[in-house]
Amino acid sequence: MVIETSKKKDKDPMHLQIVQTGEDGATRALPNATGPEKSILSSMMQEPTEYIGAAVEEHLTPDHFYVPSHGILYKILLELYEKNQPIELVSLTQLLKDRELLENLGGPSELTSIYTYSPTAAHFEHHLGIVKSKFVLRAVISSCTESIGKAYEDPDDVQNFLDEVEAKVFSIKEDSEVQGEVKVRDLIGGVIEILEQFMAGERGMEGTPTKYPKLDEMCKGLKPGETFIIAARPSMGKTSLMMNIVEHVAVDQGVPTLVFSCEMSSQQIVQRLLFSRARYGMGNLKPGLQPTKDELSRIMNASRDLTKAPLFIDDTPAITIGDVRAKARRKKRDENIGLIAVDYLQLMRSTSRQAEGSREREIAEISSGLKAIAKELAIPVIVLSQLNRGPEARGGAPRMSDLRESGSIEQDADLIGLLYREEYYNDSVTKGEEPDQDRENSLGKAELILAKNRNGPTGNVELTFLKELMRFETRAPESHG
Repeated sequence: MVIETSKKKDKDPMHLQIVQTGEDGATRALPNATGPEKSILSSMMQEPTEYIGAAVEEHLTPDHFYVPSHGILYKILLELYEKNQPIELVSLTQLLKDRELLENLGGPSELTSIYTYSPTAAHFEHHLGIVKSKFVLRAVISSCTESIGKAYEDPDDVQNFLDEVEAKVFSIKEDSEVQGEVKVRDLIGGVIEILEQFMAGERGMEGTPTKYPKLDEMCKGLKPGETFIIAARPSMGKTSLMMNIVEHVAVDQGVPTLVFSCEMSSQQIVQRLLFSRARYGMGNLKPGLQPTKDELSRIMNASRDLTKAPLFIDDTPAITIGDVRAKARRKKRDENIGLIAVDYLQLMRSTSRQAEGSREREIAEISSGLKAIAKELAIPVIVLSQLNRGPEARGGAPRMSDLRESGSIEQDADLIGLLYREEYYNDSVTKGEEPDQDRENSLGKAELILAKNRNGPTGNVELTFLKELMRFETRAPESHG
């Protein structure tokens, strides 16, 4: 069998000509359904309010049509529908003629033929489903044909090539699915049940506990489908905080967790995890070190805990949002992961054409892509992010507006926590002066400022940062009397 590809002049990727030559020399056209295409167009022309609206709800686009002229006609119908202009045969014919598109459709007679093609719209939904199914098949053929061509080119990175192929196929599936509305009556029972559970004291945590009681109280745990942005200036400890949460989820609760580390290697991550859990200072790692018997025991216990933990680390640098999506889907399928953590957003990339030349657009695509992954896989996603120099300029606590490329991140996130350590900004630290009383009082103090909580209150989570252990612990509230 020989597969040949050639594009039509309109350069529509869904109109690739796939020629399969067998022993008998027979060829095959792409999957198509020209009859159902004409049928749904006929219904839309006769009853535009009803059926163009239905097509829009089903995310039908001009590319779904195999016949290019049908796609052109649908595009014009959409335009008139959106402008709330009347759609009838005479004015439609004149509009197409004015735009020099009428002959492309086959002239007035063909337009009339389409208009009268379906005497009843009773089978509109069925025919629409057929048209969409044929489009999906053409998309699969197009994607696989492109992949076959690249495979013959013998790519250097075969694993990356496989990830790209998988991402394309999953993208087709994702684009073909339509999330419809549901009736309130189908949901109200579940809401009442939750209320009753709270009243009976049977329900406290809705999501996965983070180990920080105040944070869990405000957000009710890390809930499926939510993204939690932890943002801070460099060296503030955001990776440590993220990994403290990951450790609690994966090691203490046994929830399969996937970490994408764009900055640190997997070896460094595991080293920090091990010694932090063993409460053994990283500063002790020097030539000729001699741990005590108790220290060695703690290290071995931590090692056993981590070995058993369902924790997976991917340290691909500058990973693309497409790769994250493909790998996350695979781990969800194979390991049923319950949490994803990403370190950090600004080190990721998007390879879409829309993102080329625009860093703001690229960050927006990555941010919305991570939110989409959380929703699709129904798991929480923790994402680290950098802050700009605003806190240094003000000499105070960070704000949401300090997020780099903040617009899209603020919009997509369900939770935004701004990590703040007072000693980091203390003048005596930056100037190298001797520690004063303020400096002494600020040592180890940290706050996670929950600046956004889509489904709950905001506020501050008081923490203590044990720098030598790279560990954040809950800090007891200070007494004021």
